[in-house]
Amino acid sequence: MAEGSTVKLQSSDEKEFEVAVEVASMSQTIKNMLEDLAPESDTPIPLPNVSGKILEKVIDYCKWHYEHPTHQADDKKEEKRTDDIIPWDKNFCQVDQATLFELILAANYLDIKPLLDLTCKTVANMIKGKTPEEIRKTFNIKNDFTPEEEEQVRKENEWCEER
Repeated sequence: MAEGSTVKLQSSDEKEFEVAVEVASMSQTIKNMLEDLAPESDTPIPLPNVSGKILEKVIDYCKWHYEHPTHQADDKKEEKRTDDIIPWDKNFCQVDQATLFELILAANYLDIKPLLDLTCKTVANMIKGKTPEEIRKTFNIKNDFTPEEEEQVRKENEWCEER
């Protein structure tokens, strides 16, 4: 497809978004689909795993990062960090938990590695420094361990406790 052309993306709730091909191609999934389409095809690309609300946010992310490219560190050389989130990204991720988890699923399905890394870092930061009880409360997770099972898990994992 020619540079400057657009593609239509259709969400699971049948909302359509017209997006620049360069922006949409930040998604490896969409990029692969575009290669299979006839040039200048007007057929919307169906994205059955992404709702309109989430697709709109994903497009906002891709547009901003297309217009403001940031240096991507070489994954193999640099350790994974969770404190290197730029202000725009931090603001982008200030959403309710349900939306954040839907963004993770969409980033994974659409194969947008920087967005998947960002959303996972955000969740990691929500967990960092918390006790198992605090994590359960944060994510509304029911504790299904008996006290005996919980004690056994604590003993087996003593080595990773901060003292």
